[in-house]
Amino acid sequence: MSRARCYLVAGEHSGDVHGAALMESLQKEARGEIQFAGLGGPDMRRAGGDAMVDWIGEAAVVGLWEVLKKYRYFKVRFRETLAAVADYAPDVVVLIDYPGFNLRLARALRRANYQGKIAYYISPQVWAWNRKRIPVMATLLDLMICIFPFEKALYEDSGLPTVFPGHPLVDELGAVPSVTREDNLLGLFPGSREREVRKLFPLMLEALALLRQTHPQLRATAAAANEELAQSMRVLCTEAALDDVEIETGGAHQLMQRATLGVVASGTATLEAAWFGLPYCLVYQVAWPTYLIGKALVKIDFLGIVNILAGREVVKELIQGEAEPEALASLLRRLLDHPEIRSSLQAELHEVTQQLGNAGTHERAARAILPLLEAGESPKTIGASS
Repeated sequence: MSRARCYLVAGEHSGDVHGAALMESLQKEARGEIQFAGLGGPDMRRAGGDAMVDWIGEAAVVGLWEVLKKYRYFKVRFRETLAAVADYAPDVVVLIDYPGFNLRLARALRRANYQGKIAYYISPQVWAWNRKRIPVMATLLDLMICIFPFEKALYEDSGLPTVFPGHPLVDELGAVPSVTREDNLLGLFPGSREREVRKLFPLMLEALALLRQTHPQLRATAAAANEELAQSMRVLCTEAALDDVEIETGGAHQLMQRATLGVVASGTATLEAAWFGLPYCLVYQVAWPTYLIGKALVKIDFLGIVNILAGREVVKELIQGEAEPEALASLLRRLLDHPEIRSSLQAELHEVTQQLGNAGTHERAARAILPLLEAGESPKTIGASS
């Protein structure tokens, strides 16, 4: 085909990683006949060149209050993006996750009479907070690419062409070398953002101190997303008189395999921990205004994606006010004292993660998008194992 233009928008670190892999797969499938531009991060810039703007440092914010504080920035960037799409005139716009920005962008593009195709990769979880938006999305989008199997029917029922190519974590985690699980090792995963660490890591340390009253042999290692967070976590360990807690940077996946049990902050890490068979408890705390607004909007029974996929509580969840050291220590003590409960939980986690599909997710997603780059063609229908 003639050289096609593709404009991509990702606003978070995970979206940058997945976006770069998608771009590489698109180029491979199209034999290099695609030109890229858009917004992303360092990985997408490396994959697409200078026309890809790295804005992740400013864009990757979480929580209503945090977004409101940067309202002016996002308003300016939104207008600039609309102008950039109009100037670039892409054949396809690919929106990657980041629904607060990207869903509004899709609507604004259609109102501005953008005639190209719009595909969405890493489907927004509107099924959790506003299913009424799905029919509206069907009028704006040409293709939805979802990463959980139950999402496909939800979007297709609205008339939106939808494919489930699998979950991209399958490719990423399947390439991680295996390591041996160790006895009496507690893995702590307080999140990748400073706000999360400030709220959740002290809770985890207090629970550890309580556990050691009955399990003095228990060791603990915490995963830090970067060295800056690692330094902050070491200070918190000193303040809690727990200097023997090891802080590791960049070794979260190995720690999920090594640890006997764990505590994991809500987010992608909960799915990663499930993949590696780590028996764990989920914890979640945000600013109270954010929590109360979210509670009013979210219409699902569970927060953790493992429980959502299973349709039942596989992993124990301690959310907001329930996330207290005593409650967390009690759940962990139960896992420590009963190997049969840990084994049963590991079997359930394995069963759930089998729903995520097979390796090759980005390649299948690229093959679904490719026909949109060719005028007049409709997207392919593919499955997780195609």
